[in-house]
Amino acid sequence: MPITQPVSELIAAARLLINQISVHEAAELQRLDAAILIDLRDVRKLQRMGTVPGAFHAPRGMLEFWVDPDSPYHKPVFRTDKKLVMFCASGLRSALAARTLQDMGMENVLDMDGGFTEWKMQDLAVDYLS
Repeated sequence: MPITQPVSELIAAARLLINQISVHEAAELQRLDAAILIDLRDVRKLQRMGTVPGAFHAPRGMLEFWVDPDSPYHKPVFRTDKKLVMFCASGLRSALAARTLQDMGMENVLDMDGGFTEWKMQDLAVDYLS
Protein backbone atom coordinates (compact mmCIF):
# COMPACT_ATOMS: atom_id res chain seq x y z
CA MET A 1 0.00 0.00 0.00
CA PRO A 2 1.58 3.33 -1.01
CA ILE A 3 2.00 6.10 1.53
CA THR A 4 -0.04 9.26 1.04
CA GLN A 5 2.40 11.72 2.60
CA PRO A 6 6.15 11.17 2.34
CA VAL A 7 8.41 12.10 5.24
CA SER A 8 9.82 15.03 3.22
CA GLU A 9 6.35 16.59 3.26
CA LEU A 10 5.95 15.96 6.98
CA ILE A 11 9.27 17.71 7.62
CA ALA A 12 8.37 20.63 5.34
CA ALA A 13 5.01 21.03 7.09
CA ALA A 14 6.68 20.91 10.51
CA ARG A 15 9.23 23.56 9.52
CA LEU A 16 6.42 25.95 8.63
CA LEU A 17 5.16 25.78 12.20
CA ILE A 18 8.27 25.50 14.37
CA ASN A 19 10.91 28.03 15.31
CA GLN A 20 14.37 27.24 14.01
CA ILE A 21 17.57 28.80 15.27
CA SER A 22 21.17 28.60 14.12
CA VAL A 23 23.81 26.58 15.93
CA HIS A 24 25.38 29.85 17.10
CA GLU A 25 22.06 31.03 18.53
CA ALA A 26 21.67 27.66 20.26
CA ALA A 27 25.17 27.91 21.72
CA GLU A 28 24.46 31.42 22.99
CA LEU A 29 21.16 30.40 24.62
CA GLN A 30 22.97 27.53 26.31
CA ARG A 31 25.80 29.83 27.44
CA LEU A 32 23.23 32.19 28.98
CA ASP A 33 21.59 29.21 30.75
CA ALA A 34 18.38 30.06 28.88
CA ALA A 35 18.10 26.72 27.07
CA ILE A 36 18.62 23.00 27.38
CA LEU A 37 19.89 21.36 24.21
CA ILE A 38 18.23 18.00 23.58
CA ASP A 39 20.20 15.47 21.54
CA LEU A 40 17.73 13.12 19.83
CA ARG A 41 20.28 10.87 18.14
CA ASP A 42 20.81 7.20 18.88
CA VAL A 43 23.33 6.64 21.66
CA ARG A 44 25.68 4.90 19.19
CA LYS A 45 25.92 8.18 17.23
CA LEU A 46 26.82 10.03 20.41
CA GLN A 47 29.50 7.47 21.21
CA ARG A 48 30.92 7.62 17.70
CA MET A 49 30.60 11.33 16.91
CA GLY A 50 30.33 13.09 20.27
CA THR A 51 27.70 15.58 21.34
CA VAL A 52 27.18 19.19 22.34
CA PRO A 53 28.72 19.78 25.78
CA GLY A 54 25.98 19.84 28.40
CA ALA A 55 23.29 18.48 26.06
CA PHE A 56 20.65 16.14 27.44
CA HIS A 57 20.28 12.89 25.52
CA ALA A 58 16.67 11.94 24.77
CA PRO A 59 16.37 9.19 22.15
CA ARG A 60 13.78 10.18 19.55
CA GLY A 61 11.76 7.06 20.20
CA MET A 62 11.28 7.96 23.88
CA LEU A 63 10.82 11.73 23.62
CA GLU A 64 7.03 11.95 23.94
CA PHE A 65 7.07 9.53 26.88
CA TRP A 66 9.83 11.44 28.66
CA VAL A 67 8.07 14.79 28.14
CA ASP A 68 4.61 13.72 29.34
CA PRO A 69 4.36 14.26 33.12
CA ASP A 70 1.70 11.53 33.33
CA SER A 71 3.95 8.95 31.70
CA PRO A 72 5.78 6.44 33.89
CA TYR A 73 8.88 7.34 31.84
CA HIS A 74 8.70 11.11 32.47
CA LYS A 75 12.01 12.93 32.93
CA PRO A 76 11.95 16.08 35.12
CA VAL A 77 14.40 17.89 32.81
CA PHE A 78 11.42 18.61 30.55
CA ARG A 79 9.61 20.54 33.30
CA THR A 80 11.37 23.82 32.68
CA ASP A 81 10.75 27.38 31.62
CA LYS A 82 13.99 27.31 29.65
CA LYS A 83 13.93 26.87 25.90
CA LEU A 84 14.25 23.27 24.76
CA VAL A 85 16.43 23.17 21.67
CA MET A 86 15.98 19.93 19.72
CA PHE A 87 18.78 18.62 17.53
CA CYS A 88 19.65 15.46 15.65
CA ALA A 89 22.31 14.76 13.02
CA SER A 90 20.99 17.05 10.29
CA GLY A 91 17.77 18.66 11.53
CA LEU A 92 15.19 16.33 10.00
CA ARG A 93 14.16 14.30 13.06
CA SER A 94 14.49 17.34 15.29
CA ALA A 95 12.02 19.30 13.13
CA LEU A 96 9.48 16.51 13.54
CA ALA A 97 10.25 16.26 17.26
CA ALA A 98 9.83 20.01 17.80
CA ARG A 99 6.49 19.92 16.03
CA THR A 100 5.33 16.93 18.06
CA LEU A 101 6.18 18.72 21.31
CA GLN A 102 4.23 21.74 20.10
CA ASP A 103 1.31 19.41 19.39
CA MET A 104 1.63 18.21 22.99
CA GLY A 105 1.21 21.82 24.16
CA MET A 106 4.81 22.87 24.75
CA GLU A 107 5.60 26.43 23.71
CA ASN A 108 9.26 26.64 24.70
CA VAL A 109 10.56 24.40 21.89
CA LEU A 110 13.10 25.33 19.22
CA ASP A 111 14.83 23.37 16.47
CA MET A 112 18.56 23.75 15.81
CA ASP A 113 18.89 24.19 12.06
CA GLY A 114 21.44 21.85 10.50
CA GLY A 115 21.74 19.69 13.60
CA PHE A 116 24.94 18.32 15.05
CA THR A 117 26.53 18.16 11.60
CA GLU A 118 26.27 21.95 11.31
CA TRP A 119 27.45 22.36 14.91
CA LYS A 120 30.66 20.49 14.07
CA MET A 121 31.06 22.29 10.73
CA GLN A 122 31.00 25.59 12.63
CA ASP A 123 33.83 24.23 14.82
CA LEU A 124 31.85 24.54 18.04
CA ALA A 125 32.82 22.54 21.13
CA VAL A 126 32.17 18.79 21.16
CA ASP A 127 32.18 16.35 24.07
CA TYR A 128 33.21 12.79 23.32
CA LEU A 129 31.72 10.06 25.46
CA SER A 130 34.03 7.55 27.06
